[in-house]
Amino acid sequence: MDRTRNFCIIAHIDHGKSTLSDRLIEVTGTVSKRDMQPQLLDQMDIERERGITIKLQPVRMHYKSKDGQEYLLNLIDTPGHVDFTYEVSRSLAAVEGAILLVDATQGVQAQTIGNLYLALEQNLTIIPVVNKIDMPSAEPEKAREELVRLLGCAPEDVLFASGKTGQGVPEILEEVIKRVPPPKGDPSKPLRALVFDSSYDDYKGVVAFVRVIDGSIKRADKMHLAATSTTSETLEVGYFTPKYATAESITAGEIGYVVTGLKDISACRVGDTVTVPDYKARNVVPLEGYKTVNPMVFAGLFPAEGDEFDKLREAMLRLKLNDAALQFEPEHSPALGFGFRCGLLGLLHLEIVQERLKREYNLEVIVTVPSVAYRVTKTSGEVIVVKSPADLPDPSSIRQIEDPWMKVDIVSPRDHLGAIMAFVQEKRGLYKDTEYLGNDETGRVILHYEVPLSSLLVDFYDNLKNASSGYASLNYEFLEYRKADVVKLDILVAEDQVEALASIVYADSAQRVGRRIVEKLKETLPRQQFEVKIQAAVGGKIVASERITAYRKDVTGYLYGGDVTRKRKLLEKQKKGKKRMMKSGRIDIPPEAYMAVLKK
Repeated sequence: MDRTRNFCIIAHIDHGKSTLSDRLIEVTGTVSKRDMQPQLLDQMDIERERGITIKLQPVRMHYKSKDGQEYLLNLIDTPGHVDFTYEVSRSLAAVEGAILLVDATQGVQAQTIGNLYLALEQNLTIIPVVNKIDMPSAEPEKAREELVRLLGCAPEDVLFASGKTGQGVPEILEEVIKRVPPPKGDPSKPLRALVFDSSYDDYKGVVAFVRVIDGSIKRADKMHLAATSTTSETLEVGYFTPKYATAESITAGEIGYVVTGLKDISACRVGDTVTVPDYKARNVVPLEGYKTVNPMVFAGLFPAEGDEFDKLREAMLRLKLNDAALQFEPEHSPALGFGFRCGLLGLLHLEIVQERLKREYNLEVIVTVPSVAYRVTKTSGEVIVVKSPADLPDPSSIRQIEDPWMKVDIVSPRDHLGAIMAFVQEKRGLYKDTEYLGNDETGRVILHYEVPLSSLLVDFYDNLKNASSGYASLNYEFLEYRKADVVKLDILVAEDQVEALASIVYADSAQRVGRRIVEKLKETLPRQQFEVKIQAAVGGKIVASERITAYRKDVTGYLYGGDVTRKRKLLEKQKKGKKRMMKSGRIDIPPEAYMAVLKK
C-alpha cells in the first residue's frame, strides 16, 4: 500500500484532461503503442465526436520512479462541464490527490474554481499544473500567477507541461509520488468498499466500480450491499487497463471492479458499501457514501412510438445505473401518452441523455419544454414541489410560489465586464461582488451573481459567450428558494390545450414568451383544410395569437356561367364544411414542433 497512489485530474472543460491522461498512459507503458488512440479513456462515441468527457473513467498504471522503485498508480479521468459535476465529486471520494489542470492559453476559468472547491472539501492534496505550454498563444507565467493567487501556494509548486507533446509529464508522475499520500486502510479487516460508479452488462449483470477501503475481495466471495440489503456471489474481480483486466483479488487502497452477477439494476446503487454478509455481527460500519444530488432541470421524455414505453423504462433504468445524477418517475400526458418526468443537472445533460437513448437503445424520444422545480405554498399551509406545469394547482388555492436561485461565478477578461453585467442584469441577476485574479489591466476577474435558475436554462451560456466574445466561463451551484411572481402559460392549438407545450414563466414576460412560442409553432405546424388558431393564454386571457391559413380549394372551378348565386351557394357550402371540420378537427403536432419550442 505504501507504493500505491490514487489520484484524479480536474479542470475546466477543454483544458486538456483527456490528452494528459493519454500521455500518462503512454509514459507508463500501460497500453501498447499499437492500441493507443487519442482520448483513449473516453469510451463513448458521443464523447469523441463532441470532444468532451461525460463519464469518469479509471485506469491502473505501473510506474518505475527515478529512484528505481515500482509504484502502482490509479488515475481517474473526470468530466469538466458543470452539468457533470456529480461525476467529479464521486471521483474525488475515491482518491487522495488531484491534479488541477489549467490551460496556459486561457488561464483559470469558472469550472477550475468549482472543481477545486470540491477537491478541497474532500481534503485532497492538490498538484497545480499549467498545461498546453507548447501553444503559440500560451502565457504560462500568467496562468501560474493566477494559480498562486487562487491556491496560496509557492510559484515553484506549479508544474508546466504539455499533454500534446509529453513535455513535463514524467515530472508530474514524480510529483504525484512525492506529494500524494498513500491510501489508508487495513487489508486484514473485514471488507469495506465504496461503489463510485457502475454499469450493466447483458451477460455479467451489474458491474460495480469500487474503491476498496479495508479488507480484500476475490472471485466467488460472498458480498453484501449494505444500503439495499442484497447478498450475492462475486463472479469476477479485476482492475482497469482501461479495459477490464481480471485479477485474483483487489485489496485495501486499490481501485477496481466487481462483477456482482445481479440482474436487478436497483440493487446496486452508487455510494453503497460492499461488505461481508455478517457485517453487523462483526461491527463493520458502512461508509458514508455520497450526498444525493438535487436535479436542477425537469423535462418530460416520451417515446415517439406509443408502444415503446416498456423499452424506454428498461433503457432509463440501465442509463440510471451508469449516470447516477439522472432521476425519473412515470408521467402521463393526454397528448403524448405514457413517459417519464426526468430530473437532470442541466440542458447539456438532457441532450446527452436523449442522444444516448437514441444511440445505445435505438429509441426516438419527444422531449417537453424543460422547467425547474418550484416550491408552492397553498392557502391551506401545505407546501408542495411542482416539477411540471401540469402539476401547478388552481391559482385561487396558491398563497405563494418560490423558485430556485443559483450562486453564479463568471470568469472573464476585464474588458468585457460592461457587456456581461448588462446581459446578466437583463436575465434578472443580482450583482454581489467582483474578485480580481491578475494584477495588470489585461487580467481577469470573477463576477459573483445570484441568478434565478429559470434564467440560466436554455440560452444563458450561449448569450454569455456572445457578450464576452467567447472568453467568459460559467460555474453555478444552488443557493436557496425565493418568492417569485410566476404564472402558467398555456398553449392552445385549434382551441385544444397542448399540455406538453405549457410552461411556467414570469408574469411580466408571459406575453413576450407566448408570442415567441406561437410564432415558432406557426412556422413548424403543417397547414390543414381549415384555419388553425394558435394561442398563448394565462388563465382565461389570451396574451398572443397567430393563425395558419387553410388550404384553399377552388370549388367553383368547374362552373361555366349562369347566375352568380350558383357560385355563392358553393362557397357558402364550403365555408360551413370548414367550420364543421374546425370544430371536430384535432391537430397532430409533429415532434419537430416540440423541438422548435424547446430550442428557445
